[in-house]
Amino acid sequence: MIQDWTDLGKEMWSYLTGKSAVINYTFIDMAVEVPRDIGPDAPRATWKLNGTLRVTTSEGPTAESLAH
Repeated sequence: MIQDWTDLGKEMWSYLTGKSAVINYTFIDMAVEVPRDIGPDAPRATWKLNGTLRVTTSEGPTAESLAH
């Protein structure tokens, strides 16, 4: 059962691992308000995204990670 962002991230990682998945997200001046608590009046943090976020999954070390 997914209850928060960390649960969602873990489920997505578990699903994609072993499928050699690569996901690219490109953001241009995007702002996201992330609530710190539950409820419509909860204080929010603002995340600003500008660029590319790449998510890559694998079951073991890759040649690239071994080179570092």
